[in-house]
Amino acid sequence: MKIKFILLILINIFLIANIYSQAWRLDRQNIGVNIGMTNFLGDLGGGKTTGQPFIFDLDIQATRPLIGVSYNYRLSNISTISTQLNFGYLRGDDAFTKNPIRNNRNLNFRSPILELAEQYELIIYNSKETKRYQLKGVRGWTSYEIYAFVGVGVFWFNPQGRAPNGKWYNLKPLSTEGQGLSPEIKPYSNFQVTIPYGLGFRYRPNREWAYGFAIGPRFTFTDYIDDCSTVYFDNDIIRSQKGDIAAYFADPSKGEISGQTLTGEQRGDPEDKDSYIFAYFTINYALSSSNIKRSNLPKFY
Repeated sequence: MKIKFILLILINIFLIANIYSQAWRLDRQNIGVNIGMTNFLGDLGGGKTTGQPFIFDLDIQATRPLIGVSYNYRLSNISTISTQLNFGYLRGDDAFTKNPIRNNRNLNFRSPILELAEQYELIIYNSKETKRYQLKGVRGWTSYEIYAFVGVGVFWFNPQGRAPNGKWYNLKPLSTEGQGLSPEIKPYSNFQVTIPYGLGFRYRPNREWAYGFAIGPRFTFTDYIDDCSTVYFDNDIIRSQKGDIAAYFADPSKGEISGQTLTGEQRGDPEDKDSYIFAYFTINYALSSSNIKRSNLPKFY
């Protein structure tokens, strides 16, 4: 009898452990909301010195809001595919930096950004879930995880510049670097490819809800998010074909550095593509949890 009783206990332990090891299957699908901020890494604004790599050129004053939604599908207990749709604003302004060359250049921009991306998430640390017993004061299924992600997406942007009177103008139609005014200089596209990557943290107080935070830089293949990339174009040609406002945005410099804005002089750096960063809090709700019938599961589940 003792042997049978021990075997029965062992079998039950095995079955229960197997249920918990596959528990992620019950919550494969969830939807989420992202709320956070953006920051731009490009030719405008930035750090105090030129040539600062990546995040060292970050300008806190250029931080702008972000909101988004997500649909997530769990592939296994350690991996997830996440479809993200985020909308925010990017900002850059040479007035924000003390770098004398950039500050004298005096360019500024803002741009809405709409990004649709598919991301692969890999959990690199996952705490063990506590089992839910129907006992007073005992919390169930509390867990947290740390994950890394990488993906690919597309985004739309539309850079605008602010004139001295405070009015904002779309910059692409103004051909500020001669785009379309010369056969060799083609207009850029407002739709581009992005490569998001980063790290995230997620806390689950129960089966249905999860709260977290993620930060993800975005690598792009364009240098025109801020409408600045190459050299100064002949401003007389811009004025004659696009008007005075276009000529202003092509060269709004303060004139403090002699010769900086002559035709052919460097306006941006085409070798260093633009990047941006999303940092956001997440709230996720499991779709399957509310639809799963648990009648076949143990009562303490």
